[in-house]
Amino acid sequence: MVRKVLERSDVIPLLGELFRERGFAGASLSEITKRTGLGKGSLYHHFPDGKEGMAKAVLDDVAAWFETEVFAPLREVDPPDEAVARMFEAVDRFFHSGRRVCLVGIFALDDTRDHYAEEVRSYFAAWTRALASTLERSGVDTGRAHDRAEDIVAGIQGALVLARSQDDPEVFMRALRRLRARASGVEPPA
Repeated sequence: MVRKVLERSDVIPLLGELFRERGFAGASLSEITKRTGLGKGSLYHHFPDGKEGMAKAVLDDVAAWFETEVFAPLREVDPPDEAVARMFEAVDRFFHSGRRVCLVGIFALDDTRDHYAEEVRSYFAAWTRALASTLERSGVDTGRAHDRAEDIVAGIQGALVLARSQDDPEVFMRALRRLRARASGVEPPA
């Protein structure tokens, strides 16, 4: 027997996976009710703003996870190389070693980008800022730290897309190893 999901917090991860698979536009209300096991009335009880509210809740959930598991450790853990190591471990875990696409990235590229622009912008800006701050604590000058952080975040996102396009999660794992070396200031051989 299929368990009916009753709590809003139980529904959010299901919605997140559905939006990852189908995108915002492709996730129909029919598919949402099927995936969550909730009727329309229950969905609207949990998300009075409908599908838009569901998307906002999912993006907020991702942002909260990254704040706890990535951004705060980058800001707070010493030494800085340990903070960076934790970031890469968390990223590997969250993206299932390259088998899971970035939900915020999907929203950044989808037609919904303008509707959720603040959530998308905030997520990537917070990540870049936290990583740059950690790189600065490790002795990298401010300008270089920001550039390197931006390159690393972009590299992670690009590696997710490339791994998905090649149906090869090892692409992601190889990129993470190179980006981790770059974060520590070691440029891998060409």
